[in-house]
Amino acid sequence: QVQLVESGGGLVQPGDSLRLSCVVSGSTLINYVMGWHRQAPGKERELVAAITWSEGRTYYADSVKGRFAISRHNARNTVYLQMNSLKSDDTAVYYCAAKFRATDSWIHWGQGTQVTVSS
Repeated sequence: QVQLVESGGGLVQPGDSLRLSCVVSGSTLINYVMGWHRQAPGKERELVAAITWSEGRTYYADSVKGRFAISRHNARNTVYLQMNSLKSDDTAVYYCAAKFRATDSWIHWGQGTQVTVSS
């Protein structure tokens, strides 16, 4: 059974940085795409960044380009989301998710970690 466990959320001020981690267990990840999604109150869940496990190709939503960076550590089966220059609009629950390449559906999800950006 595939499990994703996020950590690293918290309360920060505008302009601060935060790094989220997602540890994956129960599967090899060579055929997966890993993604970070977020959901703010009253808004739909959105994909903010994704990375192919095998080649490390990345995708970013326009709203986070130049501020967020997604990466993975093969030996640790861990995906990271480095978030810099945080804004109040980045406040949301952040979810780690996984899907098979060439598919549209994210099939494995973590429990989420809260990120709050407030002065």
